[in-house]
Amino acid sequence: MVTGFSGRGFRVRDDVFPDGLLLSPVRALAWRDAPAVDALTVAHLGDLFDLEIQPEFLLVGTGAGLRQPPRAFVRELEGRGIGVEAMDSRAAARAWGVLRAEDRWIVAALMPLV
Repeated sequence: MVTGFSGRGFRVRDDVFPDGLLLSPVRALAWRDAPAVDALTVAHLGDLFDLEIQPEFLLVGTGAGLRQPPRAFVRELEGRGIGVEAMDSRAAARAWGVLRAEDRWIVAALMPLV
């Protein structure tokens, strides 16, 4: 669970992720090469989807403000049966906590707060 914000990044327990954060129900990883929203591809997410259970959807935190990810990115994930929900990164971090408290199986890609 994201426990706070630090500068342009995120705090998870005692760890700070200043450049972005990839979350799954089993781990939190630094996202050091987070692209601009309009350049986002599935390849930028590495092995985020390599889970025993396929996630219901991906929360995309688009930084300080809401921006829509590329349509091709959304179509590729929807083709895999994974929905995409975009919102600013602070809102996505809060939504992550609420949805995981409901035991929803989701993943998140949170871009820095710049």
